[in-house]
Amino acid sequence: MPLLSFAEARATVLQVVRLHGQKPERKQVELGQARGRVLATKAVADRDDPPLDRALRDGYALRAYDTPGTLKLIGEVRAGAVFPGEIPARHAVEIMTGAPVPAGADAVVMLEQAELEGRSVHVGAEVEPGAHVSPRGVLARRGDMVLKAGTRLEYAEMALLAGIGATQVVVYRKPRVAILTTGDELVEASTRPLPHQVRNSNAWSLAAQVERAGGEPLVLATAPDSLERTVVLIGEGLKADMLLIAGGVSAGRYDLVEHALARWSAEFYFDGVEIQPGRPLVFGKAQEKLFFGLPGNPVSTMVCFELLARAALELLSGQTESVLPLLESVLTEDFRHEPGLMRCLPARLSSGGGEVTPVPWHGSGDIAAVCRGNCFLVADADTPKYRAGERIRVLPR
Repeated sequence: MPLLSFAEARATVLQVVRLHGQKPERKQVELGQARGRVLATKAVADRDDPPLDRALRDGYALRAYDTPGTLKLIGEVRAGAVFPGEIPARHAVEIMTGAPVPAGADAVVMLEQAELEGRSVHVGAEVEPGAHVSPRGVLARRGDMVLKAGTRLEYAEMALLAGIGATQVVVYRKPRVAILTTGDELVEASTRPLPHQVRNSNAWSLAAQVERAGGEPLVLATAPDSLERTVVLIGEGLKADMLLIAGGVSAGRYDLVEHALARWSAEFYFDGVEIQPGRPLVFGKAQEKLFFGLPGNPVSTMVCFELLARAALELLSGQTESVLPLLESVLTEDFRHEPGLMRCLPARLSSGGGEVTPVPWHGSGDIAAVCRGNCFLVADADTPKYRAGERIRVLPR
């Protein structure tokens, strides 16, 4: 099976998940339990937003027709209160941001654009009708859709739901993602490893990445370098909504994952992608469940999840789309790499995000280098050299 470019592999994942992925069941939860979940039904406004004309600035509510000129101040209105009656011609009311615009007024002049002397307000320039006023219903009319189904609920969406009184929310169930790590060399994090052993970090990083992407991780027992045991554990993993397998997908004698998957009549969509770290990367379907075979080196596992598996999980969570959050930033130093593969290497964005500096690293087992950075440089396969001051794509971590 030929290697795919990253763009081809990602397009394949998105297409396959949309065709064969099964959306989870719906459930109703309290608003406080909805953050991070995906909305399963549209949300509609329960009233006009705003429900009446509101001031956008502290100032004076007045009739635009009366400006420029000197107006009589007849009162004030603050947010949460209503001015009684109507503002007559040549009169004004002091108004605070967010307060309802009194009847008769059609504009607000800001405090700094007017001069108060006693009970007189002097406005030296003409004020346009509607100035500094948020009209009734400008944000939404009652019954308008304000959030579509398939939207992940983060802090802004939570605020919007609270604003329309949606205290009960219908969301999709979080997909259960089985995580299977492989290899005789792996021991638990609590174990003191022998020189030829390593602690199993992939289970922990993948579980954190799955949770961050909206899934529910299910960490399975580690598969030894035994075909029969690997087959059994893969079968357990295929009971979940998606299966992630870390390690065992290269071409070595003890890389048994693809052979074990074949026992489950797996269909493979690709088994290699032109990226580093992460070139040996498997994606397929078995028992109607999607799976990824990720490289076993820890940084490779992390990168491949973020580039490809995360997209599948987001769609399986009920999202209508999955967007890879690539940015562009300016390199602070020269950077080069071997052409032929798209490379994702540890780097650090400046506090403003305008500059990025590569982090020295020692290969795809160097987790500490990832921790020293806060992003990955994304170097194009056909661009071996980048000069300081040039722009390069960045994947935030």
